[in-house]
Amino acid sequence: MKKQAVLLFVALGVLAIYSSEASAQEKTIRILHTNDSHGRAFEGEFDGMGFAKLKTMIEENQGEHSLLLDAGDTFHGTTFATLEQGEPILKAFNQIGYDAFVPGNHDFNYGLDRLQELAGIADFPVLGANLLDASGDPLFEPYILREVDGVTIGIFGLSTPETAYKTHPDNVKDVVFDDPTVTAARMVKQLEEEGADVIIGLSHLGIDESSVDTSEKVAAEVQGIDVIIDGHSHSALTHGVEAGNETLIASAGEYVQNLGIVELTFNEDELVEKKAWLMNQEEAGEPDVEVVSLLTEIEASQQELLEEVVGQTAIELNGEREHVRIEETNLGNLIADVLREATDADIALTNGGGIRASIAPGEITKGDLVSVSPFGNFGVTKEITGAQLIELLENGVKAYPEPSGGFPQISGFTFVFNQDAPSGSRVHSVEIAGEPLR
Repeated sequence: MKKQAVLLFVALGVLAIYSSEASAQEKTIRILHTNDSHGRAFEGEFDGMGFAKLKTMIEENQGEHSLLLDAGDTFHGTTFATLEQGEPILKAFNQIGYDAFVPGNHDFNYGLDRLQELAGIADFPVLGANLLDASGDPLFEPYILREVDGVTIGIFGLSTPETAYKTHPDNVKDVVFDDPTVTAARMVKQLEEEGADVIIGLSHLGIDESSVDTSEKVAAEVQGIDVIIDGHSHSALTHGVEAGNETLIASAGEYVQNLGIVELTFNEDELVEKKAWLMNQEEAGEPDVEVVSLLTEIEASQQELLEEVVGQTAIELNGEREHVRIEETNLGNLIADVLREATDADIALTNGGGIRASIAPGEITKGDLVSVSPFGNFGVTKEITGAQLIELLENGVKAYPEPSGGFPQISGFTFVFNQDAPSGSRVHSVEIAGEPLR
């Protein structure tokens, strides 16, 4: 048994006992994290606390030794973000003081070149260990090493291969998405060789069962990852998830509704405990004045363009998420009609998941249009067969009655589907211009 050095001090009837074993150096490091903010810079009913209150919450919870990480889908998703192709969000993140970021699928929506431009002006590294060019060279920094209170922390980035079809394919035509599990194993080996005491995977993989590559799969198949800070599935993991190989997976939900905190406890530089929890928007304090000033300045510079009137409507045009992903709406019809007319096509189709806002009665501005369709998509016209159309429609209604981003909003044709039929065999009675589909 290891001997203890014990000193007794007696003064004024008070006995103090000092044990060298009890005082073995214990320290805590906090990893604060966000994910899937989708450009929600401002506080709102459905948009969380906003960046200004987030900054205050970070300062109140970061402790003496901490890092601040973001797990992607950050630079895109609102008018504020898209008007200047993500730069307003980057400026805010620089002000808030992030230490590292991993790209999500929507962060490629402006294209690879633009994402690399944003990385070049960021005050923090953009990590992408599995984002390679055609020669196999990394497009972004694969990993970083940071020393925090004497502990060397290695952090590597993983982006979902689903990006290949969850942004426009042209945006990532020059990107090779290496297998996340293979990449993670390689990163663990390299970081251990470089002396990392703790290894963190900063990932935009998620835990959706429909995904092939998930953070849970990486944790189960790769030893040596202490924590995965995750995004993509918008999961609010209240106390994290203990996954395979004792890896703790933490994720903070969506839209800046929470700040995630992982606390690592060390005894003589050995990691002895991992805890995770969320601070929600109801616990947010006063907004940080410097972030408020920055956001206000950027927003004011955008107003002239956004306020330009381009139309009007006597009724509300319904683009609510719970409607466009499960049923036909008047805004879905309008968008499909515009696509058909603008391209002189026989029929048109757009997925409900691409419609992100409603339009209130009255004047319609450019700002309204960007809010409805923030992803920078464009129309494509091509010839398809009747069988291909049915295949598209089957894909759109396969999840019904569950909401699905693939639910079709259409123009120039009608169809019927039987929700009780097996998925893949639901669509029938397709008519184009009143004539049965051939």
